[in-house]
Amino acid sequence: MQCCTRINLFGNRSECANLNEAESIRHMNLGQSRQWAQNFIMAIAIAFMLAFAFQGVAAQETEAATEVTAEVTGASGYTPMAPTEGKGMPDGGINFQDQYTATGKDALFMHDAFLLPMMTIVSLLVLGLLLWVVARYRRKANPEPSKNTHNTLIEVVWTLVPVLVLVAIAIPSISLLTKQFETPPEDAVTVKVIGYQWYWGYEYPDNGGFEVVSNMLPKAEALANGEPAMLAVDKRMVVPANTPIRLQTTSADVIHSFAVPSLWFKLDAVPGRLNERMLNIEEPGVYYGQCSELCGPRHGFMPIAVEALPRDEWEAWVLEQPGGALANADAAAEEDTESAEDAAEAGDAEGVAEAESAEAAE
Repeated sequence: MQCCTRINLFGNRSECANLNEAESIRHMNLGQSRQWAQNFIMAIAIAFMLAFAFQGVAAQETEAATEVTAEVTGASGYTPMAPTEGKGMPDGGINFQDQYTATGKDALFMHDAFLLPMMTIVSLLVLGLLLWVVARYRRKANPEPSKNTHNTLIEVVWTLVPVLVLVAIAIPSISLLTKQFETPPEDAVTVKVIGYQWYWGYEYPDNGGFEVVSNMLPKAEALANGEPAMLAVDKRMVVPANTPIRLQTTSADVIHSFAVPSLWFKLDAVPGRLNERMLNIEEPGVYYGQCSELCGPRHGFMPIAVEALPRDEWEAWVLEQPGGALANADAAAEEDTESAEDAAEAGDAEGVAEAESAEAAE
């Protein structure tokens, strides 16, 4: 009986030790599970906090940029032009927007007067032939099918007609492409468009090299200004109307695309590369566009607003910008200085006085 008790006693002690060890392992596993759950919940909370913080910072930056823009606008004589309803902006139609460049008008005419009728005629012709074949050569109308293997006339026709159609489309298309990529004249105004994630920068190398940074306006502010939502910006790309513009595009990070539908203009902005194309806006106004190359999560928030002003108003706007200068004024000053120096070399006293006055002015 004592031996059994001893065995039971030892056994009980052994069982107690095993139970204590299992209990400690269970508590350890529970502690690890709780720790993992806490870490997971904390990670989710931090992710939500960062997301809301990012939105808050973006809103603050937009608000600050708007306030700075308002201060600059109030301090200068420039007032942003009010947009015209239906001009240079989406109008809810199914056709292209009205065009305000020569190439845009040619392209729109080609589409409306040539391509669209041709597509309609070809589509109706193919549909008619298909219905005729279904009705004429159905099983009930032809118990015994035809044994013809080919028809030379039909084969010649269905080969030549598509070729002629393509040639008819190619001739005006090549002419239109040539017009779109004409070389800008030497006196063209240069504007360098730089794409950033996710806003635009506009540099004016010929006018002092200043840069205008453009961000999207909040929806409420855009509508209050009478502008389309998600297309209005705090600072526009201001250019002269009826003036050749040498528009250059590049990017500081990823590929963007500068596109304004009402100007028939689209040019990619590629990092490390400078693309160039001429733009000539025929009428003063405000013309809206967007980045048309997928460039990241905020790709849809890179609007473009181009404001075309009469030449004298644009020059006044340039002079109001920090470091802004007129390219033709600098060229005229250099020409006057060179003329005066030439006269001085010729021994002309008046030329010497003019040279000295030009140097003093510099």
